[in-house]
Amino acid sequence: MANLFALRNYARKAPSTLPQSLLFSSSSRTLTIYDTYPKAIFHFLVLPRVQAGSAVGLDDLDSLRTLFARGKDSARDVLNALNEDAQGIKREIELEMQERYGFKWPIWIGFHSVPSMHHLHLHVISSDLCSERLKNKKHYNSFHPKLGFFLHVDDVLSWFDSEPSYYEKMIQLDHKEYEKLLKEDLVCWKCEASMKNIPTLKAHLQEEWYKVAKREKGKVERKRKMEEREKQKIESGDDPSQHTEKKVKLDD
Repeated sequence: MANLFALRNYARKAPSTLPQSLLFSSSSRTLTIYDTYPKAIFHFLVLPRVQAGSAVGLDDLDSLRTLFARGKDSARDVLNALNEDAQGIKREIELEMQERYGFKWPIWIGFHSVPSMHHLHLHVISSDLCSERLKNKKHYNSFHPKLGFFLHVDDVLSWFDSEPSYYEKMIQLDHKEYEKLLKEDLVCWKCEASMKNIPTLKAHLQEEWYKVAKREKGKVERKRKMEEREKQKIESGDDPSQHTEKKVKLDD
């Protein structure tokens, strides 16, 4: 059971003491680690660091629910810090996507409504959900972007500006209600097709990603060819814009 507290232990340590195989980056308030069991091609966790003298203590950072119990201002401050650094991680992932695959695809940033580990952590995960670590319905439904178990960070931050009654309702984070969502049928988040089991779903998700990759790479190739043709026209003197410029000079 000790693994349930692994994130808490990381958050209490100096980032320099963490292995490079685990630590991706850190700031004064957060640290970002590779998810040990990634559920997609790119999957990171952004954690609030435990800081001595902070008004928000270790127990307050156990989960979203305990953080909100600490108070609205404290919760907003911590969540804004997490989101700011998560957005930076997202930009780095997009650069890596472009370099490795030649195109970008959506990245989700959010929390599990019922976390599986102690200590607050924000998931930054690519939307492909292609991973051998995704092994069961619970794994998939916990990241399905439309099911409701996965709480997108923008939605959570919007609670602060909502009606007081709605805010109070949402921060209760009723575990029983959210856990029911993990038992929902398997449905592709993208095309909403029903899947009979996890192997079928995973094969479908992989095929969906291949389709996106083929389409996006096709766009890049068409753009490259168009630019190459334009370059050749300019070099050969067949660029229509140059002819227009010459005609104007003659008219003058």
